[in-house]
Amino acid sequence: MVSRIDLGEIPVDVILKDIKNIHLSVNPPDGKVRISAPLRMDLDTIRVFAISKLNWIKKEQRKMREQERETAREYLELESHYLWGKRYLMKIIEVEAPPSVDLKHNAMILSVRSGMSEEKRREVVDEWYRGRLREKAEPMISQWEPRLGVKVNRLFIQRMKTRWGSCNPERGYVRLNTHIAKKPVQCLEYLLVHEMLHMIEPTHNASFKALLDKHMPQWEDLRRLMNRLPVSHEEWRY
Repeated sequence: MVSRIDLGEIPVDVILKDIKNIHLSVNPPDGKVRISAPLRMDLDTIRVFAISKLNWIKKEQRKMREQERETAREYLELESHYLWGKRYLMKIIEVEAPPSVDLKHNAMILSVRSGMSEEKRREVVDEWYRGRLREKAEPMISQWEPRLGVKVNRLFIQRMKTRWGSCNPERGYVRLNTHIAKKPVQCLEYLLVHEMLHMIEPTHNASFKALLDKHMPQWEDLRRLMNRLPVSHEEWRY
C-alpha cells in the first residue's frame, strides 16, 4: 500500500510492506523521498520519524542538486569515457566484423560496423564494462568471503537506476551497477564490502557502521571519493 505525507514542501512516498524495520531513502535524480515501513506502523508514527530525519533529507537533496554531472554519452569520436577512474578518449573504427572495445594508451577504441546506431554502440560498451567489472569483482569477493565469514552465491552486474549495488542476504545475491567500473577500483572494493556486510546486518544501523569500521576503516574516505567524482545522469550518491 502506497501513501503520501508532506514535510512542508517536501512530499514523502510511504510504502507499507511486510518488513521489520523502517527504511528512509532519498533518490536521484531529483531527491525524491521514500519511506518503507512495516505494515503495522501508522502514518502518524512514520511522520514523526520523517520529521526527525528532515535535516538529513534536506542535506541529501542539496548534495544531489550540487553533484557535478557528465553530459549524456553519445558514443562519438573523442568523447570522454572512464575505466577505474582513468579517462579515455573514444576512437571509432568501422570494421566488417563483430563489434569490440579495446584500450590503447589513452584511447578507448570502439570497433563497429558502418551505420551502427547510438543505442547499439551503447550496448556494446555496456557489455564491455560488465566484463571488466566482473573480472575485478569476482577475485575481490573470493578474498573477502573468508574475512567476513559470508558466501556470495551469485553476482549480478547490470545497469541500475537507483542504487550503486544491492544485496539479498537470504539468497546470498549481490548486484552491482555497471557504472561502478568507471570509478577507481578502491570504490568497487568499498561497495562490495558494504553489500557483503549486509549478509550480516541487513540495515544501515550502528552495528552495520561498526562492521565497516572494523573491516574497512577508510570506508568513509572511499565513499567521499566515489561521491565527489563526476557522475552520469543515471548515477547517484551512496
